[in-house]
Formats: sequence, C-alpha cells, structure tokens
Amino acid sequence: MEQIQIIDAKNHVGETVKIGAWVANKRSSGKISFLQLRDGTAYFQAVVVKSEVSEEVFHLAKELTQETSIIVTGEIREDTRSKFGYELGVKEIEVIGESHDYPITPKEHGVDFLMDHRHLWLRSSQQHAIMLIRNEVIRATYEFFNDNGFVKVDPPILTGSAPEGTSDLFETNYFDQKAYLSQSGQLYMEAAAMALGKVFSFGPTFRAEKSKTRRHLIEFWMIEPEMAFMHQEESLEVQEQYVAYLVQSVLTNCDYALDVLGRDKEVLKNYTKLPYPRISYDDAVELLKKNGFDDIEWGDDFGSPHETFIANSFDRPVFILNYPKAIKPFYMKPHPTREDVVICADLIAPEGYGEIIGGSERATDYDYLLEQIREAGLSEEEYSWYLDLRKYGTVPHAGFGLGLERTITFIAGIDHVREAIPFPRLLNRIYP
Repeated sequence: MEQIQIIDAKNHVGETVKIGAWVANKRSSGKISFLQLRDGTAYFQAVVVKSEVSEEVFHLAKELTQETSIIVTGEIREDTRSKFGYELGVKEIEVIGESHDYPITPKEHGVDFLMDHRHLWLRSSQQHAIMLIRNEVIRATYEFFNDNGFVKVDPPILTGSAPEGTSDLFETNYFDQKAYLSQSGQLYMEAAAMALGKVFSFGPTFRAEKSKTRRHLIEFWMIEPEMAFMHQEESLEVQEQYVAYLVQSVLTNCDYALDVLGRDKEVLKNYTKLPYPRISYDDAVELLKKNGFDDIEWGDDFGSPHETFIANSFDRPVFILNYPKAIKPFYMKPHPTREDVVICADLIAPEGYGEIIGGSERATDYDYLLEQIREAGLSEEEYSWYLDLRKYGTVPHAGFGLGLERTITFIAGIDHVREAIPFPRLLNRIYP
C-alpha cells in the first residue's frame, strides 16, 4: 500500500493509501466524524463513518486532539463540495504523537500572541499558504535572473561602511573595530557588476528602526540586482518585468494557496500587464495637494497615506520618478538638467502596500561622488574602494532593491508584513 502526500490525492482516486498527517481540527455529527488533516503540502478532510470502521477506530477518531500526529489509511475519493476537491474515507488510524492543550485554538487570537507562538502558528492553513507563496517568489526570483543572464553574488553581512547613512545601522564590535550589520548589498553589487556585467544578490538586511507598522521589519530579505552599461529607463523595464513575473508565477503555481487566502486572482492578473504607469515626484506632490493633502510640501518624503493615495490613483503598481536629492542616498546620479533631484524611482504597490522597490541610476563622476561622501559625513578611507570603481573604467550602471517580505505581503493580500516571515527573528521582536 502506497503512502502519499495530500497534495497528490488527485492521482489516487479510488485507491486505498496511507497518509502521515496532523489533526488540524475535527467535528462529529452522530455516527460520522470529520477530521481536518494537514501534512505540509495541503489540507483536506478525512471522513470516519461508524458503520465502516471498527468500534475502536471510531472511538479513537472522536478522541483525537488538535495537532495529534497520525498515520491514516483510507480510500481517496472526489469531493466536489470542497475547494480542494478530494477527501479520504478512513479505514484505519494509528496515533504517532499525542498533543494536549494546544495553545492556538480555532478562536480568534491577536497577532502579538500568534507571533509569540510563531513556531506553532506556521501550522495554520493561512500561514501555510503564505509560506507556499514565499517559496514560489524565491524560486521565481532565481529563475527570472538566471534566465536573463544575471550572476548571483553574495555580499558580506558584516560591513565597515553604510550605503545609506549610519543612523539606522546595527553596530557591533569586530575585533576592536566598528562593524555594522548590512543594510544593503548594493555597493558591493556595483563592484561585482563591473566584473560580471549583470549581477544580483539575495540576502538578509537590517535596519535599526524600531517600528511596529504593518509594513516594516527590522531584519528582512532583499533582492538587489545591479546592471552595467544600463541607464535608468532600461532598469525600470527590468523592474516591472520582474514584478510581473513574480505575480504570474504565483498565479500559475500557487492556485491552492491563493484560494486559502481568498486572494482575488483577477486583481493579481491586472498586475501582470505592462508597462506600469509612471509619475514624477513633482506631479505626485501636486496630485496630493489637489486632493486635500495639506501635510506634504515639495522636498518631503512620502508617508504611508501619501503612497497609498498615489498608488490607488492607478490600477497597477506605479513608479514615482526623480525624488529630491536631499532625501535620497549619496550614490544616486544627479539629474542632467536639475540640481535639486536625482535619477531614481520607487515602485509603489496598490491596495495600500506601499514601496516594494527602490532604485536609481548610480553616479559615475569621481569628483561628484567624493563630494557627496564628504557632505554626508562619511569616511573617505572606508569608501576608497567604492571610489575606485569610478577611476578604473567606469560605465553607466543602474540597480534596485526589492524587499522580499513586503512583496509577499502585497501578492498574498495579507494585512501584516510579519506574517511573511517564517519566524520572528530576534530583531523583529524589538519594538518601542
């Protein structure tokens, strides 16, 4: 007798099989017990009919507790009433590991309580679905960049310098020298692009900002491509193609997970239509002012309400172009006709999910970049290697960073970015 996984039930209709699973929930109706089972691949129902099993098996089914692990034997049959489409007619049950007083019951729990029990909350159907989508986004990321000629390069996690200033860095003592947890691999990706042409990194990044908003994490994963001999407009095309590819990959390969989450697939399909709209920072400020936002002036960075309104003015993710130089990092290329803005763009997701990509064309003039490093109060010695890239065969180049968890939150249509991380790593538990 074959032991199968739940997700493969469709291939075994009419067959008697074994499945290793956990009891997610149960209910009884007179002479029938219904067991909601999960095995890590999917959830489905097992039906125990008193007249079809021994008295011992029926009694055992009624006594099973939430999250008890079992080996269940039965016949796979179609079930047109369920979204999954199949169920198991039980013949035998073997208890493997008992579970008592499981803390996460079917009732409502707050997010903080659930994050405190993240190691168990992962077992729920919604969290299971989110992790399937996370896995697909990661798989599709490698596929996209590999298929488009990018080489993966791994930047260091401990660094001696800061690409975006030192105010939000985690500092550590590295053998009596100051070192920082990386806030971005971008500067290293620029060096790698000068050697390999098109590169990307995929790794953990850290921001020492105590925040408890639904959009922010302190430790998160970021995908950072960098492309030599490329200007900003070409980079924007790569960015939108990449995001549309991720959305389409989830639509194609995560149908079950999207159903569990109740995500509107027609809405997601619209996000695969290219090109994405573009609006300048100047016009975005004017749009906000015309619509009653009196808390924004030219030169201010956008907050969550501003980004939400701008994105909802379009039907897809939207690029906001060319922000003021004063609110962007030192390495961005200055605009050719204006001194007050730089050549950059943020990609804002609709439905209130905010920025999922930040990118720019990079400054290539040695003297300009040295001036910017000095004005930012950064160490010329620490950035000497970065300045070298402008001395030895510099070329136009551009890149961007996509936040993995925020993108998963957007595609999955969930409320809180903390649901997109597998575990509440130490740093993501530090709040004011």
